[in-house]
Amino acid sequence: MGTVLGAMRNVRWHELQHAYGSASQVPGVLSRIAWGDAPTSDEALSDLERWIGTPPVFDSTAATVPFLWELAATVTVRDRAGVLDLLATILAAGNPEHPAWTRAAHEAVTAGRATAARLGAAPGPPEAGGPSPARTVHTAATALLAAIDRHTCPACAGLPPRGA
Repeated sequence: MGTVLGAMRNVRWHELQHAYGSASQVPGVLSRIAWGDAPTSDEALSDLERWIGTPPVFDSTAATVPFLWELAATVTVRDRAGVLDLLATILAAGNPEHPAWTRAAHEAVTAGRATAARLGAAPGPPEAGGPSPARTVHTAATALLAAIDRHTCPACAGLPPRGA
């Protein structure tokens, strides 16, 4: 697994759940996003969105978010803007039956604010024939940064601060 996503082995994925059952497949999907060709990466990102990012969020969502931030910051990842869009989806999602899962997922997304700010800072030059990948990342990061800065939800406001 190299240095990108290397810490995935420290998560007890088999003890976590996503929309369709055990989250034990999440590391493989994250790896496909990181190193797959375009169709493989796109399919993996779509799978992950259905598993952890669809309303509702799950306990595996908060565990996955730090790795999504890592992928968004890794230049060699093919669809960094898609990863940022998934983070925005997670921030907007919730689970009314499990507000602690919602809060943990939202806190994990907002913890990456500095990364979003860095990615949104330099859009890169436009390319002929459409936006450059750097500009697409810039646009997605800027939108996510705005969502983080204006984020409010009942789960995040209704629970005491972590560690309290």
